[in-house]
Amino acid sequence: MKDENDKQANRSGKIIGRLKEQKILRDHLTSHRAEFIALYGRRRVGKTYLVKNLVDSFPCVFFHVTGLQKGSSQEQREEFAKQIGQTFYSGAPLIPRERWKDTFEDLTQAIAKVPTNKKIVLFFDELPWMDSPRSKLLTALDLYWNRYWVFDNRLKLIICGSATSWIIDNIINNKGGLHNRVTRTVQLMPFTLQETESYLTEYRINLKHRQILDLYSVLGGVPLYWSFIKKGLSAPQCIDELCFQQNGALVKEFGRLFASLFEDPKPYTDLIRIIAKHRYGIGQAELIAKAKLPDGGHTVKRLQQLEEAGFITSLVPYGHKDKGVYYLIDDEYSLFYLHWIEPNMKTITKKATNEGFWVLQSQRPSWKTWAGYAFESICYKHIAQISHALKISPGATIGTWRFVPRSKNDGEGTQIDLLFDRPDGAITICEIKCSDQPFAIDKAYSQVLTKKVEVFRKQTRTKKQLFLAMITTFGLKPTIYSEELVTNEAKLEDFFEERGFY
Repeated sequence: MKDENDKQANRSGKIIGRLKEQKILRDHLTSHRAEFIALYGRRRVGKTYLVKNLVDSFPCVFFHVTGLQKGSSQEQREEFAKQIGQTFYSGAPLIPRERWKDTFEDLTQAIAKVPTNKKIVLFFDELPWMDSPRSKLLTALDLYWNRYWVFDNRLKLIICGSATSWIIDNIINNKGGLHNRVTRTVQLMPFTLQETESYLTEYRINLKHRQILDLYSVLGGVPLYWSFIKKGLSAPQCIDELCFQQNGALVKEFGRLFASLFEDPKPYTDLIRIIAKHRYGIGQAELIAKAKLPDGGHTVKRLQQLEEAGFITSLVPYGHKDKGVYYLIDDEYSLFYLHWIEPNMKTITKKATNEGFWVLQSQRPSWKTWAGYAFESICYKHIAQISHALKISPGATIGTWRFVPRSKNDGEGTQIDLLFDRPDGAITICEIKCSDQPFAIDKAYSQVLTKKVEVFRKQTRTKKQLFLAMITTFGLKPTIYSEELVTNEAKLEDFFEERGFY
């Protein structure tokens, strides 16, 4: 598969969305001092595409070198030398050096030949791949940034990588000579639904919001995956082509993802598989026990790395402070792969799935249930849009809540999908429902909702005013129960509203 840069560059050089990130990068790239920028985010999210196309919009000397996955230290330096020649010496070849220190010396000498009125952007892409064992890359980077580059106000160094934990541990939180040297960190998040719609519109792909939601439940907000969508196909047809046909672009993406991020991917995929089996998440202690890995400390570190890479999220239920942490899958594609693609892998690889396989599957109750779960997860990624629709102050604390009784005497358990603990002495409890038409609250369901609120009030002992809000795909159908219980609502269309940034 081509990398994310090639795939997206083949379609357009225009940057969709990313308004906040563009402003941050522009401000730092045009500043009057040396800049050290750390850019990180989930694999395939468009980091390289953003930098390349943004830098193209203003005059500078642009040095771009990309680490080679599983390349030796010598191979990395050979590529680095090649790019120095391409950028600074009209393509003339440079002799590769034996040490990174000497390689950076060659780069420094090349920089010195650039006219003093020209800005220079150094883009070290996939730096974690360049840092092969015993390469002393970071030692050399420390030396040349602190001794030379930091004093050249023309220089803008951008460090980038998909191995997020490596960037955080070795660059952002570096305890050595690079400590506190980063002038700006930028985490590039997946597209929101609004950005996704803008992306599709740019390529004249017109899909209704529900169709985009169904695709988002499989692809998440990963730009590369959306670049595979074809004009004129419905969401089920696109999913069928990408995920259930032998040469589908995403059939084997799961293995590629983890192999590109982790030297030994198996412990990480083992953890993902366990978490994926738990609809409402799994507690850390139970997860460590089920993982059967030799060291709990190492498992916690791996969980941290998975979260930093954008695959899982850790939550602490409302009122539990730092106890009771549990984990959920946060990557739509990974969850879909484990539940739908992998169980059909043998059939797919033998070309035994007929065209239109997923079109039929998508009509089954099991997918409708799945779509409901996915919608809940997507809501957590659109908190700003939900808050705006519900007219909730930005100062509210966001959380979830669940109660699991220890015995029958403790009453019934319940789950609160989402809540906003507001600074005005109130808590908005949200119920999330995904349906193909306006959702109607009947007598039985109204009793369920009333019970949830009562259990929450009793178990948390809160004295705050409680409000109930509904988050639905197509809004509420007015009933006597909805009018009595629900104080506010947010709909799928609210998720597609463009939100400004501060």
